[in-house]
Amino acid sequence: MRDAFDLWEIPRAKEKYMLAGWRQWADAGSISSGLPQYLIEKLSARRIGELDSDDYYLFQIPGTHHFLRPQIKLEEGYRQAMSTRNNEFFYSGNDEKGLVIFLGEEPHMRAERYAEAFFDAVQALGVKRVVAVSGVYGAVPYDKDREVSCVYSLKEMQDELTRYAVRFSDYEGGTTICAYLADQAEQRGIEFVVFYGFVPAYDFSQISETVHGFSIENDFKAWYDLLKRVDHMFNLTLDLTELEAESKRLFASIETEIDRLEGETPDLRIRDYIDSLSEDFTEKRFIPLGEMWTRGLRDLFSGNGGQQV
Repeated sequence: MRDAFDLWEIPRAKEKYMLAGWRQWADAGSISSGLPQYLIEKLSARRIGELDSDDYYLFQIPGTHHFLRPQIKLEEGYRQAMSTRNNEFFYSGNDEKGLVIFLGEEPHMRAERYAEAFFDAVQALGVKRVVAVSGVYGAVPYDKDREVSCVYSLKEMQDELTRYAVRFSDYEGGTTICAYLADQAEQRGIEFVVFYGFVPAYDFSQISETVHGFSIENDFKAWYDLLKRVDHMFNLTLDLTELEAESKRLFASIETEIDRLEGETPDLRIRDYIDSLSEDFTEKRFIPLGEMWTRGLRDLFSGNGGQQV
């Protein structure tokens, strides 16, 4: 019988945390897949292990065509590349503190076995807490802090999590891999948190036959807002200035797209629609305590006209 996971390195840091994401069917803003990959590259995290992936995936279901199948690239009949389903652990840290980053493929079947293997690996690594990230599309303002919904595994965690400017989910319906794992984590007494970032998506199909709307493929603002929470929770001191700059560029590109649509289809009054979303939206900003002190001191020592004394 094959091992359910393989770890060729157990980092020796005194405190270890994990950020986890999945390539999944509903991956709004690429939060669950793109954000972990960004962090792996940003931190030059090294690969330290993997789950065995042979038991969890279907090749096809009639009618799905290419949805489930691995992707292949051919040139003159010869295979150049074939995609594989990977569930991998990466690591960055020192002797005191370390971050494990997991990037996996949402399983199609045997979810209970997948969860068992995942949490066996989590415990083998000595991880103190897992934070999973995911995305949800919604009609929310593009230029505000992202709303963050939260699911957690152990009841005693709620008081702490209220400090992270989240709303606790009251969702009822089909589960995501993240919420499923939160349930499984509770059964094993493991601290597991899911942060769902709400990603702007605008649907105009009901009022226009030519303009169907748009959504954000890589929501850098959501990545930034979620990593601010993870950074503070794990005390990682991540450099997020690059993502902050990407967020501002994202705002500018959306503004340009809105101007283009407004010019081409003025009868839709798209600008009025976007503005109405802001009017009805209550922004919940997460400002870590250290940043609050910095802003407070800056305001305290600013003089007339906002100039520094």
